[in-house]
Amino acid sequence: MANTCASEFLDRVLHGQGLMLADGGMGTLIQQAGLAHVHDVPDLLNLTHANEIRDLQHRYVEAGSDCIATNTFSSNRLKLAGTDTNVEELYIAAARIAREAGAPLVAGDIGPTGSLLAPLGQLSFEDAYDVFAEQARAAQAAGCDLIFLETFADLLEAKAALLACLENTSLPVFATMTFGEDGRTFMGTTPAIAATTLSALGASAVGVNCSLGPTEIAPLVTQMASFARCPLMAQPNAGLPRIAEDGTTVYDVDAETFARSMADILQAGARVVGGCCGTTPEHIAALRRLLDEGNWLQESGPGYRPSFVMTSAQELVELAPGGSKLAVVGERINPTGKPRLKEALASGAYDLAVSEAVAQVEAGADILDINAGVPGIDEPRVLRELTERLQATVSAPLQIDSSNPDALEAACRSYAGRPLVNSVTGKAESLATVLPLAARYGATIVGLTLDETGIPPTAKARLAIAERIIDAALGAGLRLEDIAIDCLVMAAATNQPEIPEILEAVRLCKERLGVRTVLGVSNVSFGLPVRPVLNASFLTAALACGLDLPIINPLDGRYRDAIAAFKVINGQDAGCLGYVESMQDAVSASANGSPSGEASASGEPAAVLHDAILTGQRDTAAEATRQLLAAHDAITIAGDVLAPALDEVGLRYDEGSYFLPQLMAAAEAAKSAFDVLAEANGPADATQRNSLPIILATVEGDIHDIGKN
Repeated sequence: MANTCASEFLDRVLHGQGLMLADGGMGTLIQQAGLAHVHDVPDLLNLTHANEIRDLQHRYVEAGSDCIATNTFSSNRLKLAGTDTNVEELYIAAARIAREAGAPLVAGDIGPTGSLLAPLGQLSFEDAYDVFAEQARAAQAAGCDLIFLETFADLLEAKAALLACLENTSLPVFATMTFGEDGRTFMGTTPAIAATTLSALGASAVGVNCSLGPTEIAPLVTQMASFARCPLMAQPNAGLPRIAEDGTTVYDVDAETFARSMADILQAGARVVGGCCGTTPEHIAALRRLLDEGNWLQESGPGYRPSFVMTSAQELVELAPGGSKLAVVGERINPTGKPRLKEALASGAYDLAVSEAVAQVEAGADILDINAGVPGIDEPRVLRELTERLQATVSAPLQIDSSNPDALEAACRSYAGRPLVNSVTGKAESLATVLPLAARYGATIVGLTLDETGIPPTAKARLAIAERIIDAALGAGLRLEDIAIDCLVMAAATNQPEIPEILEAVRLCKERLGVRTVLGVSNVSFGLPVRPVLNASFLTAALACGLDLPIINPLDGRYRDAIAAFKVINGQDAGCLGYVESMQDAVSASANGSPSGEASASGEPAAVLHDAILTGQRDTAAEATRQLLAAHDAITIAGDVLAPALDEVGLRYDEGSYFLPQLMAAAEAAKSAFDVLAEANGPADATQRNSLPIILATVEGDIHDIGKN
């Protein structure tokens, strides 16, 4: 829905031309007032202690807040289960209280569901969407002027909440996430990834709240500034929390220190500021004085950088304006000409695709193209499941590749990050269906230079189609930096005169249209012998003409050598260190009798099982365990293979190269192996069981519930 704006002041804020002061920690005041233990869900105080909540919020109005968030952080149907209270009546009461407190603007507050989304938890993306949509509709019906999405740690859940608000209301939506001291959420998301994804989806402001104090949050806001295409928001805690001797949580940053520390956040570009846990009306009053005394709109950082950007939940690939950096797209997860992969996708077995993904990333792929175009299958379901499975095992961003708009939407909707959609063409039907989809889900796109007349033979005709695609994309709400053009490589064996035209088309698209360029390089050698030689030569020529995103097989040694050499030439490989390492690997492989670029694997079941655990391949882990049982007992397999593999997973998690999705994928693979061992051992004899029970417990739905289960 199109946004409606409640006031001229809010409109200025939405356009980055005004500063908004939000309120502070409502939970802090509720605790100070002795109301924290009245209800399990503090939001119920809106119904039972309305006067007290009104008085607390009025203190923030008196302190100078421009906007008061409703006391509805936990007002979703999941947390209200068993309370005899519904979502709508809570938002009505909360919005009325905020208005009576004198709030100039009222923001309907929405927090996380409190449940983990699948595959880590039991809550599906669509179920989460429905929960948030109910809250969003209730907030608008209650008369809220905007919506605050606060304290999200899972980018996928934040995406579900943002889409639910945008698609069910006309209110501006401000979305903030919470980060740890390492600068990432517990799912591995960075501020830059959050800013890229949420602002591209359509948030009116994005930012950071909770967990950290203003000093720690300032560099996170700075990271966001280059990637957010909307105003920035920051609501820090009053410092890092500590536990006092009496067991209470204490925040040590006083009001004046808090306000002084917020100067760096304002200079980084924040336009909406306030406080979170530990902050009080005194903190907000001090911040009000800081805002009124400074000329902050003229003292901001460099701001948004119009780059071509795609992300996963944990990794961001950026092609910045004016730069010559290239990003390699791995092509191997495509069933065309691959009978084994075709059979695996048709049967719903994704381990082969996972192994291809891991191998390509290890060989240098920055982005992975994924295609599930197998005749006769439910492509929307398979492409969505494949996307979800790969996101749990590799951190590289995904290029969603399909000619089926329903499949593209199914995969993009539950994608945790900003995908690259491959592709839209110059055909009227494609422009009308794919471009709105890409805009809706905040995706970048690949435009193919073909239309109803086919693929034109000349560079100028390809350029003309590219121009039409760009015009249509801009009209659909995308920006120029969101667009890459594929000038379509033809086979030299059949279309040799077109090869120079393709290279010229790449050059023209870069120079005249200012967009990034894509090519499926290996098409050039189709039907010819010793294809890698021609592929590598064509790749080098295309890179010289301005190719940014070569779609290649990164396992091919000639490709890797050409890429390594070009990164030296374009300055992407500082000090030539990557090239030296690449050539040393090639020399080592040659000395060992292995062709350059071809991975050698023993195929021993123990090694296969070890790798299957590391990469989350459940079916492969189970099969390797069965093979090992032919020569080893279960205790040996568990102790000598599974335990070391899980130890390595733990080390990778500790060092920050693995995140929660990869940890869970490895755990699922290990579980499949243990299930095989348990089945082989048969039911345990009652006399062998310890008579003492072992009890494991966590708070239900808490993240530690994962470990227990």
